[in-house]
Amino acid sequence: MLKWSRRIALLLLALILPLALSAWLLLRGSLPRLDGELALPGLSAPATIRRDALGVVTVDAANETDMARALGYVHAQERFFEMDLMRRTSAGELAELFGPAALKLDRQHRVHRMRARVMANLDAFAGGRRGQLQAYTDGVNAGLAALKVRPWPYLLLRQPPREWEIADSALVGYAMYFDLQDPQNSRELALWKIRPHLPPALFALLVRDGTEWDAPLFGEVRGNATLPTADEVDLRKLPAPPDGEPVTLKEANAPGSNNWAVDGTLTADGRAIVADDMHLGLRAPNIWFRARLRYADPRAPGGKVDISGFTLPGLPAVIVGSNGHVAWGFTNGYIDHADWLSLPKDAPDIREYDEPIPVAGKPAETFKVRESSWGPILAEDGPNALALRWTAQLPGAVSFAFANLAFAQDLDQAFAVADHAGIPAQNFVAADAGGRIGWRLIGERPRRNGGCDPTTVVASACAPWPIDSTNAPHLLDPPSHRLWTANNRTLDGAELAEVGDGGYAHGARARQIRDDLFAKDEFAEKDLLAIQLDDRALFLERWWKLLQSESGKGPALTELAQAANRWDGRASTDSVSYRIVRAWRLAVNSRIADGLTAPAQAALGDDFEMPGLLQLEGVAWPLLEQRPAHLLSHRHATWDALLEDAAQEIRDELSRRGPLAQRRWGERNTARICHPLAGALPALLKPKLCMPADELDGDTAMPRVAGPAFGASERMVVSPGHEADGIIHMPGGQSGHPLSPFWGAGHEAWVKGEATPFLPGAARHTLRLQPVH
Repeated sequence: MLKWSRRIALLLLALILPLALSAWLLLRGSLPRLDGELALPGLSAPATIRRDALGVVTVDAANETDMARALGYVHAQERFFEMDLMRRTSAGELAELFGPAALKLDRQHRVHRMRARVMANLDAFAGGRRGQLQAYTDGVNAGLAALKVRPWPYLLLRQPPREWEIADSALVGYAMYFDLQDPQNSRELALWKIRPHLPPALFALLVRDGTEWDAPLFGEVRGNATLPTADEVDLRKLPAPPDGEPVTLKEANAPGSNNWAVDGTLTADGRAIVADDMHLGLRAPNIWFRARLRYADPRAPGGKVDISGFTLPGLPAVIVGSNGHVAWGFTNGYIDHADWLSLPKDAPDIREYDEPIPVAGKPAETFKVRESSWGPILAEDGPNALALRWTAQLPGAVSFAFANLAFAQDLDQAFAVADHAGIPAQNFVAADAGGRIGWRLIGERPRRNGGCDPTTVVASACAPWPIDSTNAPHLLDPPSHRLWTANNRTLDGAELAEVGDGGYAHGARARQIRDDLFAKDEFAEKDLLAIQLDDRALFLERWWKLLQSESGKGPALTELAQAANRWDGRASTDSVSYRIVRAWRLAVNSRIADGLTAPAQAALGDDFEMPGLLQLEGVAWPLLEQRPAHLLSHRHATWDALLEDAAQEIRDELSRRGPLAQRRWGERNTARICHPLAGALPALLKPKLCMPADELDGDTAMPRVAGPAFGASERMVVSPGHEADGIIHMPGGQSGHPLSPFWGAGHEAWVKGEATPFLPGAARHTLRLQPVH
């Protein structure tokens, strides 16, 4: 038996080894070419692609068109699959790769008919730069064709890659709309549904637009809510849903970012410095691709462009970075970007479109889209249809004009470019080499007419509005010499009323950044990096004190308080108190939200959906300070009982993992940053497509935003003209190929917060591109 077992094992090995070798060779066949010389059709002059030890690319070209062609080539070689996912996401074409599992998402996105809109407005997107976009497209297709084997994900999916088109670059831009804004406008819809079923004073609590944590650039701190009296609202006398599971308040990881700047009066040599970290869902490889682009151009100062930072594969431009004269970064603007309109289901202006959705392994699905002059029909309300008008649907929502930031010589020129930038609404913070800084709301926003009110959830007396990016709110040369944004409310008064509240974050993160900036009178790049890495849990400290004060009022509260008796004051991986207090706060707020929305739950039943309540802290805290019986959830006899019930949930949940005193934050906040196809692999192979499972310091209510698969998609600290002193981080690495030396390169520095250079290092690889004569 032993002899036969050995023979069988050897036979299996003889069969498996050739298969493994073949798979390995196929996988290696899609690695990019890093060195040597090759001909690239369309080039007007020789160009070079250099890579440093992290795979950061430097492109040297004779002009912008040649740069675009060369960058397209390298983007395709390193990231074609990821580019493909972005264009397919916005167009609703993922099922063609992934089969029926992607149909639900495709339908949600296809209803906006983005590919049809792009094709109808391609010249508006190109903005006079169609030649550069065509060169980029040709470079992408040349880079794809030059791979010996199609990119490895297509081997796994058993699908061929589809060539790039100019329209696909526009769709990559639209993918950012889908990522940064809610294409279903679900928060406004949920608020509209519940409003008729709540007393006005109760509804006002739910739509509270600020807290004591506010840190706006304009206007005053809102402060916490003044609670209504029992005569105005008494939950004990209002309908409540039948006993059952309470509605959960979802923990939001909203796309966001931090950026701030200090001007030259706050640095030793008069330089202005910008810091930026954009918070998105994280994956391997990262969404961004680091590059330095150098080429001659008469529009640039001195006739030469030298721009470094983060590109978005699919577009031939640096999205955030520095051109040596101006540096800039973005945070998501959270303006009110969409409106609903109620109209009869048979309204005469409703048209139908057949949108075919190809499905891998299945017949194509014909998806019917109903669309009015207001926008596509996304929901129904009895006899009426609800049409959505969303900024992204309108001509000009995406424009390549923002690429002109490469030529900006100073802050004024950068703001002039920003006036025509077709991007999702962002907080644009910039600095120039003269030591000046400025903030501006950049990107497209609705231009509502006199009958439109952005605080009205469903418009009625409102004509279809256009979009515009000009004459936006801005702040140049602030008297404080400091600027900061963190997805919080920045505006007030008439300007806030004009742009509306799109669900901005509560101000704890922004306030911590602001206070960090005012804690010093002189800064260098390392000081701004320290703010990016600030994981102090200032927001939760009072919740810890509350938990300790509740000890002895119930067995679960006592157990949690004892396990969290030492306050670490940081969202550090070894902190037990942070994990417990954070979870308990969320459980308490969930019960408060469940109670405040109970009358709407009773009226709407299964049609009820909990809206995002991003400023609930300004209501929850005064409730816990005053504990009014008339605003207590019907599910609890007393406020002490509510707090104990929340504590019991967290105690039981955490205890299932072991002793409470050992439940560290790092156990919960462990990185899960993987390739999109990692889940398709066997468990033993999945780690090969993931970054290490590092425990991460940080959380969402502090500058160092970090979650298992959400957080800073980049960190950048840079002064224009002093790029050599700049600092940069990027998770997930440059390459999308797990056998590449650049897979995950630089990721460890991002985890540890190590100061790594903004500019590319010495070239380790050089690829010379020659024109074809």
